[in-house]
Amino acid sequence: MVDSQEDSGTRPFEEVFYPADRVPFVEWREFSGAKPTVALVAAITVLAFVTGLSNLSRAQPVVEGPLAGVFPMSQILVRFLGVLLAFPLGIVTVGLRRRKRLAWLVAMALVPALAILPLTTGRTTEIPLLALVLCATPLLVANRDEFDQPLGLSSLQIASLSSILGVGLYGTVGAYGLRSQFLKLDGWGDAIYYVIVTIATVGYGDITPTTLEAKLFSLSVILLGTGAFTVAVGALIGPAIESRMAAAFGTMTASELSLLEDHVVVLGYGDVAESFLDRVGDGTDLVVVTEDADAASRLTDAGYEVLTDDPTDEAVVKDARVDAARGVAVAGDDDAENVLAVLATRGVSPDIRIVAVANTETHANKLDSVGADEVIDLRSIGGRLLGASILDGEPNEVDPAAVLGFSDGDVESAEDDQSEPELTTTGDDDAAQTDSESQQSNTDAR
Repeated sequence: MVDSQEDSGTRPFEEVFYPADRVPFVEWREFSGAKPTVALVAAITVLAFVTGLSNLSRAQPVVEGPLAGVFPMSQILVRFLGVLLAFPLGIVTVGLRRRKRLAWLVAMALVPALAILPLTTGRTTEIPLLALVLCATPLLVANRDEFDQPLGLSSLQIASLSSILGVGLYGTVGAYGLRSQFLKLDGWGDAIYYVIVTIATVGYGDITPTTLEAKLFSLSVILLGTGAFTVAVGALIGPAIESRMAAAFGTMTASELSLLEDHVVVLGYGDVAESFLDRVGDGTDLVVVTEDADAASRLTDAGYEVLTDDPTDEAVVKDARVDAARGVAVAGDDDAENVLAVLATRGVSPDIRIVAVANTETHANKLDSVGADEVIDLRSIGGRLLGASILDGEPNEVDPAAVLGFSDGDVESAEDDQSEPELTTTGDDDAAQTDSESQQSNTDAR
């Protein structure tokens, strides 16, 4: 084969052996992306905790670094800084794994602050911590766009956190203002200490009220503080426990259900539903409603959204956001439950499109009468295909669409909703040409 004049400028040999697109020897993104950054922050958290414990165990911490004379009370700072920053960094690491923006902001403040520890002590054993901090800080800056997820706190969580902050501010200012009515309460540090031990119900007894006014104030701090703390713990930890339990039992939480829109609801789960999920599960948002806990757990592990509940209950159908769905597929193995599921769906959303499966031919009319827009009779379809396979040839040679009465255009439109107008026009022209050829052949025959 000879190249044309137009291709004379190309150099196949050079293009094959000297490609313009070069394959990198090392994929640097694997070492500088978001995941390595999170791993570095986790390593810094562990190392900071170990370093803090080492400083706490010393009778006299070493303070010989370049920043030893910069910070006041440097020995106290060195003794507690590592442990105090390690605990919030552990929470920040979890937030970074979930790509939370707030976790990134806190990490940008806490990770560089840990450099104070080795620069103040000057110990050679803390050089690895300084090296990790110097590596993690630029990586956090470089990957700032990767951590873009909002925190997503509910109104109850925001209110509970605000109440804790409000009670803390109220107790601190009030204790400082009434310091003359307390025993051994002299400054702001003592006021903060008193409020924390009071809300935590520790009560060491070193700071005590001496007047009725101070005692009433202390009671108000105890009641408001413990109440706000209890509500905050329930509001913050409750959703996490709910999410874990929902994942274990294969169901969706209320917050996840509220985000559903333009999805397909599958009521019931059986052999047909399983085939349906394999067919459309990759490119379509699906929610499966089934009472089978084992099936729900398997579907959840496979990545499907599942609501483990009764598909014939109107309240459950409403929770599945049928009113915002694209359509409903009723595909259980029990036709009686399918009928009830259609009725429940019509009660929630009269205009939603419902396609139901009839496992028995005699039940197809019942599903149609209760409001299904389309009923698929499995046995009838199977019988047609079986008859066509026996009478018309081998099973692989039988066109299911032709047996069921669908044209090629119907099959193409079912597989691709965005069919081009040219395809339809071409099909019409072919049909017209076929008709004209048939008429011509009839004329010739005459």
